[in-house]
This record gives sequence, C-alpha cells and structure tokens, in this order.
Amino acid sequence: MSERATPSRPRRTQEERSAAMRQRLLDATVECLVEYGFAGTTTSLVAQRAGVTRGAQIHHFRTKNDLVAAAVRHLAVQRANIAFDRMEGLRQAEDVLDAALDLLWEIHQGPMFTATVELWVASRTDPELREQMRQMEPMVDASVLSFGEALIPHLARDTRFRHWVYTVMDAIRGILISGVLFEQDELEQHWQRAKRHLRGLAQRLDEQPADQAEATGPTPPEND
Repeated sequence: MSERATPSRPRRTQEERSAAMRQRLLDATVECLVEYGFAGTTTSLVAQRAGVTRGAQIHHFRTKNDLVAAAVRHLAVQRANIAFDRMEGLRQAEDVLDAALDLLWEIHQGPMFTATVELWVASRTDPELREQMRQMEPMVDASVLSFGEALIPHLARDTRFRHWVYTVMDAIRGILISGVLFEQDELEQHWQRAKRHLRGLAQRLDEQPADQAEATGPTPPEND
C-alpha cells in the first residue's frame, strides 16, 4: 500500500511574511522598552531579539523613533480591539457603566502602559519623538471615545460626554503613573475612589441637561 502524501502547507505570500516580520519587530520593541527603558533600547537589540537582520529592521523602520512609536501605536490598536471584542459582554452587565470603567482600567495596565510612559518621558527632550507621540494620542482618545459612544449611547448624546471621557483617561493615566510608588492593591484603592467620582460626574450628565449645566456652571464632585 502506498504511503499517503502529507499535504503541504500553502506558502506564505511576500505580504504575509513582511507582516509577520513587522509584528516580531513591534513585539520585540515593547519587550525592550519594558526591560531596558527607552535609553537602553537600540535598534540592534530589537533586531536581535526579533530574530531579524539589521537590514530587515531598517527596511521596515528607518529610525529608532519610528520603531518605538509604531510599537506603542500597535499596542493601542490591540487595546481598542480588546475593548470592542468585549462590547457585547459588557452590554449584558448588571452595571454597564461600572463594567466599562473597570475594563478601561484593566486594558491600560501592563507592558503597553509601561512602554508608553517610557516614551512620554523620553519625548520631553526629543522633539521628533514628541511630535510622533502627539500624533498618536488623539488616535488613542478617539478609540476610547468611540467605545464609550457605542456602549453608553444615552450618555454620548450629551455634548459634555467627550470631556467626561477625557477625564476618565486622565484619571487612569495619573493613577498608573504613580504605580512606581504604590503596590497593586493600593492602586486598586485609588482607582475605586476615582471611579466613584467618575460615576458621579456621569450621573450628573443624566440628571442635568447640558443647557442647564452651562447656565449654572460645573458642580464639583463630593469628597470621600
């Protein structure tokens, strides 16, 4: 009886191979940023960790700044995809607003945020990197805004909703930056405190029409 031939895998196209190499470079960049910081991350080190040649790395990303900015942008897209993938589950939650805030808190932690902070700090003295980061941040905010509009449309109809989303992002980033000083359980306590105030602000969007809020001015959140 003749042996049955094993079907061969279809060969990847040049586009698929290029995309896979780009993915390896981006993943390696994030790992290096987390492990060595921005100053210690070099294009040679990234190429070595990704298992590609320096020539291949330069073909995809001309400079170190191009590489690190693309890596963080890539992670931001992944973060947005996670949020939208869990949209239906969140809609079934008993408290949709609370679940949405906790998801935003969850997906902004880990290597992505560590790498981003490294680039924020480095961009203070690097005008080229700063400009790239400035171009990326609106994309991040827009994805979070779209997520909020899709999940809680009754709040999104209010013109103040955009500013509430920005405040949510500012609170999450501020708490996580202080993570170098606090243990995880302390950070969670800080988040729970901030979330109470954010929920209070969201409730005011429901209770106070936008035109009335403009006439009376903003109401400060209650203290703990």
